[in-house]
Amino acid sequence: MTIELSMLAPHVPSMCHEDQVPDFQKDLVLSMKKVARQIESIKPDAIVLVSCHWPSTFFHYVDCTPVHDGILTAFEAPDLIKDLPYHYPGDEELANELVKAGQDAGLQVQGVNDPYYIWDYGSVVPLRYLVPNEDIPVINLSVTLAASLEETNRWGQEIAKVLKQSKKKIVFVSSGALSHNLVRGRHNKPTVTEHSMDKQFVEFVMNKDYESAYNMLPEYARFAKVESGGRHLAMLFSMIEDGCTPTYYADGQSSGSWNALITFEKKQAALVTSNNESEYVI
Repeated sequence: MTIELSMLAPHVPSMCHEDQVPDFQKDLVLSMKKVARQIESIKPDAIVLVSCHWPSTFFHYVDCTPVHDGILTAFEAPDLIKDLPYHYPGDEELANELVKAGQDAGLQVQGVNDPYYIWDYGSVVPLRYLVPNEDIPVINLSVTLAASLEETNRWGQEIAKVLKQSKKKIVFVSSGALSHNLVRGRHNKPTVTEHSMDKQFVEFVMNKDYESAYNMLPEYARFAKVESGGRHLAMLFSMIEDGCTPTYYADGQSSGSWNALITFEKKQAALVTSNNESEYVI
């Protein structure tokens, strides 16, 4: 099969509980639900998700646990996310294939198979909307701080090879923000300078100029403090195949960061963002 759908998805803590979502993030929630229906129609065999809130120091980790069962209290925001249960199947076989592919490519990759490992909110929050029935196997990936953007992209390429050669249908989720220079006050937007870089990055993406978008990542990450140094984006670019159609659904601020939901689907007609007030409709 192949990677049927890939996406950049938000995970802001204030989105965790729908009844507590602020007005300026509600378009993100509604759009996540639309994408959830799309995922349901695809009937994927697995979700592969890289989370900016699983920061590993030296190794690229792959969660090979056959069942993900836990209760999350987010150490960064225990007032917003606490005592939150989750239960998703894993895909131990496919996860082990990813580990082997990375190691065979000479990368520092290790598998984690531990029923006591607790997910981060960068995994739990988007999956609560994208896979609300908790019925699709999930494989989690870390972002590795010792790895450069180039190495992370190369690791993504090895992952993509395995997924494309698999007999399974896959959805890939890159869970993270764009500009991410955090300040107190979730209503705050990025600065004008940071936001101008968000706009340029998105313009490249929506024009399918992925090479330019990837090439601007080092300076974009440095000046706009892109989450995880842009590593989740470097990995996402490895998954986007020729002919994929980008769809910009919605966006919103969170404590000085900028968060967007963008999907990349194979052989589909181009769509316009569902958020009519978005600055990025092109």
